[in-house]
Amino acid sequence: MMSTTDPSATGVLSLQHLTHADQLMAVRRSMLISIPVSVILGLASLFVALHYGHWLAGLLWFVASSVVNIARVVLCQFPIRLLNPNEPVEPKNLDPKSVKDHLLLQCIAAALSGVVWAFVALLCDGYTAPQTVFYLTLLCGITAGAITAGFAYARMPICYIVPVLVSVAACLVYAGGFEQYCLAATTILYLAALTRGAWEGEGLFQQSSRLKNEATWMAESLKTARDEATAAAVEMGHRAAHDALTGLLNRAGLMQAVAVLPHSNTADFTLMLLDLDGFKSINDAFGHKAGDRVLIEVGRRLRQSLQDDALVARWGGDEFAVLYNSACNNDAPSIVATELIAAISIPFGAFDAGRIGVSIGICANEHDVDEMLVRADAALYRAKAQGRNHYYLFDDDLRDHLEMRRDIERDLAKALSTDSLEVWFQPILGDGGRKVTDFEALVRWMHPRHGWIPSTDLVAVASLSGLAEPLFRYILKDTCAMMQTLRAMDLGHLRVAMNMSPREMAQIDVDDLIVTRLRKLDLPASMLEIEITEDTAKDIRIVQGKLATLINEGVRIAVDDFGVGYSSMSSLRQLHVDRIKIDRSFVQGIAGSKDDRNVVQSILSLGKSLGIEVVAEGVETDADLQVLRQLGCTTMQGYYFAKPMPPHELLVWLNNSSRLVR
Repeated sequence: MMSTTDPSATGVLSLQHLTHADQLMAVRRSMLISIPVSVILGLASLFVALHYGHWLAGLLWFVASSVVNIARVVLCQFPIRLLNPNEPVEPKNLDPKSVKDHLLLQCIAAALSGVVWAFVALLCDGYTAPQTVFYLTLLCGITAGAITAGFAYARMPICYIVPVLVSVAACLVYAGGFEQYCLAATTILYLAALTRGAWEGEGLFQQSSRLKNEATWMAESLKTARDEATAAAVEMGHRAAHDALTGLLNRAGLMQAVAVLPHSNTADFTLMLLDLDGFKSINDAFGHKAGDRVLIEVGRRLRQSLQDDALVARWGGDEFAVLYNSACNNDAPSIVATELIAAISIPFGAFDAGRIGVSIGICANEHDVDEMLVRADAALYRAKAQGRNHYYLFDDDLRDHLEMRRDIERDLAKALSTDSLEVWFQPILGDGGRKVTDFEALVRWMHPRHGWIPSTDLVAVASLSGLAEPLFRYILKDTCAMMQTLRAMDLGHLRVAMNMSPREMAQIDVDDLIVTRLRKLDLPASMLEIEITEDTAKDIRIVQGKLATLINEGVRIAVDDFGVGYSSMSSLRQLHVDRIKIDRSFVQGIAGSKDDRNVVQSILSLGKSLGIEVVAEGVETDADLQVLRQLGCTTMQGYYFAKPMPPHELLVWLNNSSRLVR
């Protein structure tokens, strides 16, 4: 049983107040029924009084009785103050103070009515006239009726019957005589019985009211709890499907939205994957809070630039995804992508103009969303390779490339186990391209269907398929074998460089593998050089510890493809880089490009100021060679000097090369 002082389901009334409200409502209903009966009995009393010659007293009494009855009717109709005027008149909406005031007024009105009926004694000479029996019978009935009608609130009928029955008993005692005394005593006993009955009736009513209100209370509480649970579930579902920072859909939310699309497939849809260019520099220069503001603003711009029915999601980190019904959009995907690039390229307030860009990969009109994601990701990779603020629409060339990578993923494990891969070596020359100083190890694989597989695809697929470490061990084994061969040929002063991708650095304990292998074969660490990409160099936290171990052993560190990423001078110094290799895009055709010459000259100056050797990759013509020499570049690599060769061809080349200095 709930406590009567607990708050109700509405949070406004207690159970006690609800019971009082039920009592008042019951009293008002019963009064509207009993008052007409009282009027009829009053008329009967008036007629009897007129019959026995008490016309003036009877008329005055009836007028007084009528005034009180009218007042009681008006009181029953008088509005009760509501807690919420916009809600209906019901117990839980009645103001507790107003309820108590109305109950008090009902008691006062009942007492006044009782006093009026007490003066019936004047109509029968103090209950000594012949009409006494009539009036006593009438009063007996009307008091009993008052108790019955007022069972909900005992105070009201008690206030009514006490003046009536006390006046009867007093008159009988005043008249004197044995019978009168006995009748007076009986009247008092009758009063006590009626009073007790009134209290018993109210107790039963209160119990019934409490049970009803508790049941209602419980039902409303359960409904409230159910509504709150439903709301919480909806909120949790919303949070699970939306990104907390931008408010956009997250990865799971986008997939859920795709699953409930009104179409059976996504054949009419276009999917775009977007990756912000230059976002990391914002985080590094201005802090993560500034980065968060950028992501929020990018989400807003995407939402504003697209139709309302387009699905926009934060795919993760600084990546976003857009899915829209291209059948309902008259603009070609290329136009939509151009508009998005333009929207995001607008300067971001406190940041430098042009600092943030976006690359977009697009896949359209595919039946399966998972396949769309794979293809859009491949298109995004191609777009980023073209530089910032580019988009790429998945095409037949990418389709063939994707099929090739899938075949690689399927066949690579077997190829590793059967030694089907090869490690080739390309010379690096110093003294302006006049003498061999190093070799770069490059993995090759003759796939039975696709022919020679580029090393970049091979390394990327190995990282994604969990074969990064076996592939790395394979390359390290052949690299160390070449180092042994060079030592045996008395060429231990030549170094061999091998590449490592960001994924390999993150996934593999490359430092332990390299150090263990070198020590096992008793090879000097100075013969080995590790080439990391510029993307690896810019995230120092991932690579610094592993590279520090290798540097302490004597392994040299080079940064490959320099100039196309965002590594800083501080990262080059912190990593103790020995060499930077200028990306071939700045070297090929340098003889005919002033801009490329300026870029190469800047990198050469940077290397000189930091004490870092600079290598020019991709030298393919004598004209480019001469320009590089004029700019002061002394170390070079490219097809003009030698292509990558398998070990046995490299040994022949070494024996026949005029550029070999022992």
